Amino acid sequence: MGVINCSPESFFSGSYVTPPGVMDCARVFVREGADIIDVGARSTAPHAPPISVTKEKERIITALKSLEGSGIRISVDTMHPSVLEACTRYDIAAVNDISGLSNHAFAARVADTGLPAVCMAAFREPGDAVGMEETMDALGGVLSRAENHGIRDVVLDPGIGRWTAARTGADDWDLCRNFSGFLAYKRPLLAAVSRKTFLGELLNRQPADRLAGSLAVTYSLLEQGAAMVRAHDISETRDIIRVYEAMRGGR
Repeated sequence: MGVINCSPESFFSGSYVTPPGVMDCARVFVREGADIIDVGARSTAPHAPPISVTKEKERIITALKSLEGSGIRISVDTMHPSVLEACTRYDIAAVNDISGLSNHAFAARVADTGLPAVCMAAFREPGDAVGMEETMDALGGVLSRAENHGIRDVVLDPGIGRWTAARTGADDWDLCRNFSGFLAYKRPLLAAVSRKTFLGELLNRQPADRLAGSLAVTYSLLEQGAAMVRAHDISETRDIIRVYEAMRGGR
């Protein structure tokens, strides 16, 4: 899953793609090995400046318009019902919801689309589950909400990252070390650690210099059962996936 970030407020400025560059970036990502492109238009980093839902919708629709007719598989990264409603007018393949279906109106809209959903661990808001036990509970809640709304195709995201002030790097490392525990839910798992803060704290590196750390942790999560990887660096990430497959005797 390759990240196309339409938000200039992102914690990793190098991931921002201007509107005229969206199509070229998506084509490069697919050529480098991305199976799906995840388009988002709002930074969810703790100290990111807020933007309106209208602005998020404007940004993401501009990106989708440029990708229309390309045949590229697209997921949309949003947690607002009106944004998703606007996105469904275009050819999208999946929804990426960091709020874990905690918004009833949004969950109902996801159900209406019939699309697969990548759902992050959350009780009421993104990142409010702290530690392994709470994350397990939060993912259980995600699946209950999915079942209640008739959403059957769900990928679970444990939500590694600094989402709230209550989260620490130690929490993130705990989730990474025990990632295989989430297989208990018998659903595909998403590894989403690309260039995140806990890596920077360990390595004393800014986001632009966290690629090696990202790849090292991603390989570990693949070994623990991750079925999907969300990344900024497609070629390098595809390389480690190929190495992982070769080590397991695959292709």
